[in-house]
Amino acid sequence: MLALLSLATQAVAQVPDSGRWQELRFPAEAVALRAEDSFIELTVALAAAGKLDRDRALLARVQRITGGLVRAAGALKPDAAAWAWEVHLTDDAAVEAESRAGGKLLLGRAFLARLVLEDDELAFLLAHEIAHAVAEHARETLSEALLDSRRDLPLDVVEERLASDIPLQFRLSRLAAIQEREADQLGILIAHRAGWPCDAALRFYGKLAADDAGASLFASHPSGASRLSLAKGMSRLLGD
Repeated sequence: MLALLSLATQAVAQVPDSGRWQELRFPAEAVALRAEDSFIELTVALAAAGKLDRDRALLARVQRITGGLVRAAGALKPDAAAWAWEVHLTDDAAVEAESRAGGKLLLGRAFLARLVLEDDELAFLLAHEIAHAVAEHARETLSEALLDSRRDLPLDVVEERLASDIPLQFRLSRLAAIQEREADQLGILIAHRAGWPCDAALRFYGKLAADDAGASLFASHPSGASRLSLAKGMSRLLGD
């Protein structure tokens, strides 16, 4: 009975702050290891193509801001403080901003240049990506893809299916939309706790709303207007 209770506990978790319950069927360590391996492959390929971390001044700026945000995130999720966080820049124009399990972040230089972000605005972009990792959204998506299959499958098979199965992606699109809104909300809280003013969130989300590409980062992202509305609500809630 104790063993069964232990397994049941491991299968569910709550997102920091929001308290939303998640089904998490794959171990965090296994998901993080797969994410690290794929991140290494990606960054090595980008480096070989001369498209990784070419702007050292911008990289130092991003790393400095990320450090404070990670410390604030660790207060919400203690496990995250022990992750091997990494942040890189790429000249690959197809990349805007993304995160992977275990604290791996990648930002596109063209995207940053287009938005012309001040440090405090950049903090909210980074906090959004950090929030995805802290909320274990990748692990949750993989777990839901496994549940969708209605049979036992190894992690690598589920990853491949998730990357190539369009109907599966469509079935999980509602979850993706929930996760994006959650990352906005949790990211604003993380940045606020790291000392960044919420008026910068309003400026950042205002720039996203005004930028056509920013409004379509991924199909799952809410509209720029709705994201700005959420930022305004969070600013009032936090009293900033």
